[in-house]
Amino acid sequence: MPEIAKFVNSGSCGITPAIAEKVLRQLPQWKLEFTQIRAPEFPHLVDQLEFLADAVEDSVEGAYRELPYMAVAQAVFALLYAHKKMSILPESILDMGRADDSSVVRAVLIQNEKAFAVYAGTQGIDWQGITSQP
Repeated sequence: MPEIAKFVNSGSCGITPAIAEKVLRQLPQWKLEFTQIRAPEFPHLVDQLEFLADAVEDSVEGAYRELPYMAVAQAVFALLYAHKKMSILPESILDMGRADDSSVVRAVLIQNEKAFAVYAGTQGIDWQGITSQP
């Protein structure tokens, strides 16, 4: 996981507020796309992506101002990564195509666990249901 965390940290450094706002405009469509993910080996991935999308929406729109910007930037990076059509492991690889997406998402959740747990609590979301597991 340290290499994935470094990858996330490096990638999220380029996430500006303008990029976050562009992603915000795309999130309704992306959320629909995320619900179509079929990855039984990563049963929490869809819920984790939806959680990150909600956190980004609430933060960028100003409805929730308590998330540190680094958590928001990392969440935006993870959403961009999961949405893009090319990744380290192509989605067409049976049983492994979403492993990289799951790893990136989990790295974001783990690195920002305290902040996201507080956010989840304020939103009435069961943080244990989101988990940082694959």
